[in-house]
Amino acid sequence: MSKIDEVRSAMVAAMKAGDKERKAALSFLLSSLKNKAIDKRADLTEEEEGQVILKEIKQLRETLDMTPADRTDIIEECEKRLAVLEEYAPKMMTEEEIRAVVLEVLSDLGIEKPTPKDKGRIMKDLMPKVKGKADGRQVNDIVASLMQ
Repeated sequence: MSKIDEVRSAMVAAMKAGDKERKAALSFLLSSLKNKAIDKRADLTEEEEGQVILKEIKQLRETLDMTPADRTDIIEECEKRLAVLEEYAPKMMTEEEIRAVVLEVLSDLGIEKPTPKDKGRIMKDLMPKVKGKADGRQVNDIVASLMQ
């Protein structure tokens, strides 16, 4: 079952249950997934579906970060949408899993003690392996911690 079908059935269930906030969040996600499929002119792969969901989550987090603290209505709405979207997000790698991939890339490149000069090469090889499975900021932090 594709994410579009899964989200659509969850949206119908939310409508039947009378949960307006959940229905709105799922409707928003469904439209994003459909728009991506229309742009591609083909069905989305599982990885592409995950990328769409992660992009929407990132945008919501940015909205939360930029919202003034006195706008509790916007903050609550974003948090509810985030909770719904995170149910459909792909499973993210743990810090230990990311660290293992980083160490594997370092050994493949033959780098024992990484320096800031090596960071570009490391990230070039590393990011395709963790794309969509790990937060880029967290990956960058782990690589930076190994350079110290």
